[in-house]
Amino acid sequence: MKRIEIINGPNLNLTGRREPEIYGSTSMEQCIDGLRSRFPDVEIGYFQSNVEGELINRLHQVGFSADGIVINAGGYSHTSVALHDAITSIPAPAIEVHLSNIFAREDYRHHLLLTYACRGMICGLGMDGYALAIQNLLH
Repeated sequence: MKRIEIINGPNLNLTGRREPEIYGSTSMEQCIDGLRSRFPDVEIGYFQSNVEGELINRLHQVGFSADGIVINAGGYSHTSVALHDAITSIPAPAIEVHLSNIFAREDYRHHLLLTYACRGMICGLGMDGYALAIQNLLH
């Protein structure tokens, strides 16, 4: 059985309640349940933290055993060299996901440090981005 780990960063614990006009009204719990139903033959792990070091620790913990990582580091995507380095330090391929179209938003959101370390990046497709990332990692 393939194992995919979804790692979410700051404020994504509020998805479904926080700015639904930008991030949608689906909670992450609903999204994860839907992904597990959609991919019944895949073990989907989920981790969320608002703390950068905890995200790095999780990447180190699962990055040597998972078949792939879907990462939405939230605001850390634009600022964290440490998360970039953690992704490049592990063998599991990673795909970066953003719920909103970051390129249609503020200029400071256009620069992404994690993208350089990831296989690809999906943005602007809401929760569907997670499923697309998982599909890519499985093939």
